[in-house]
Amino acid sequence: MKLVSFIYKGESRIGVIDSESRIVDLALALPLEEKLRCGMIDFIKLEEEGPALAAEALAVAGSSKIVPEEKITWLPPVPKPGKICGVALNNSASNSRKISAPDHPAFFLKPASCLVGSGQPLVMRSYYGSMHPEPELAVIIGNIARDVDAVDAHNYIYGYSIFNDITGNEMRAADLFHYQALYASEQDPDKLERREQHLSYAGRYKGTDNFGVLGPWLVTRDEVANPDNLSVSCRVAGDSVAEDNTCYYNYKVAELVSFISQFQTLSPGDVISCGTAFKPSKERKSIHQANFLLTGGPVEICIEKLGTQQNPVTIEKRNIGTWRLS
Repeated sequence: MKLVSFIYKGESRIGVIDSESRIVDLALALPLEEKLRCGMIDFIKLEEEGPALAAEALAVAGSSKIVPEEKITWLPPVPKPGKICGVALNNSASNSRKISAPDHPAFFLKPASCLVGSGQPLVMRSYYGSMHPEPELAVIIGNIARDVDAVDAHNYIYGYSIFNDITGNEMRAADLFHYQALYASEQDPDKLERREQHLSYAGRYKGTDNFGVLGPWLVTRDEVANPDNLSVSCRVAGDSVAEDNTCYYNYKVAELVSFISQFQTLSPGDVISCGTAFKPSKERKSIHQANFLLTGGPVEICIEKLGTQQNPVTIEKRNIGTWRLS
């Protein structure tokens, strides 16, 4: 089942895609079901009742319940998730470049404010510097998950979507600290010792507005038998820049859900973006060469069983505003 969030006639709505790839508005199809006048997170919280109602809507939907795609604005299927967990360097293609790395998943958080839906323009400001797409499998959480064992993790997944984890390379470099961190001495906890470290914080280079695309829809878990073996491709301005598969992730989907839940409680609607699929295309072009400032758009990401996400790119030529007091 494919579930969508969209704006129609000025109102935010949720719907389901029918067998002819049309959008059925759930509230229009089942007007007496007040619980369907909600957002996607509340729909997810309905658990099994939600898909059952969506199936009922599909069964009774006539032409008057179909929303014309040309008259809607696509939203991310979960427009305002509580958190977006991005998994860092999870593709085995990056392993040879690691000088040192942890023996567990590393993840960062992206704000919901960075999200746009499929089909919407990615408005990028020239002062952001170099930036490129990162095609990723997104996991949508269905139930509260805390300290979940990996063998049970799939039971906490509601479905899957496509995520474009846009990354600002120049901002990452500009926010790099090379400094001496202070730690309590292992030999004498009353003393401090300095350790040289390199740190770059992800607030800007991962969390800037328009740096996350989710959609076009949420595909429920029952339609994806094996999320650890899905083909992934990405095109930018017509050029293929990635042809990959989720089987090359270092950590499987269940392992990611389990690991993250040991540290942060996952809630319905939360998103885990599983890591970049960036094996170069057969033309040997790479996502790292797809700098939006130079290539423009559109950017198109396809994931097997999940469909295609496409967004135009708009570059605003402007300087950063006056943010200093003097």
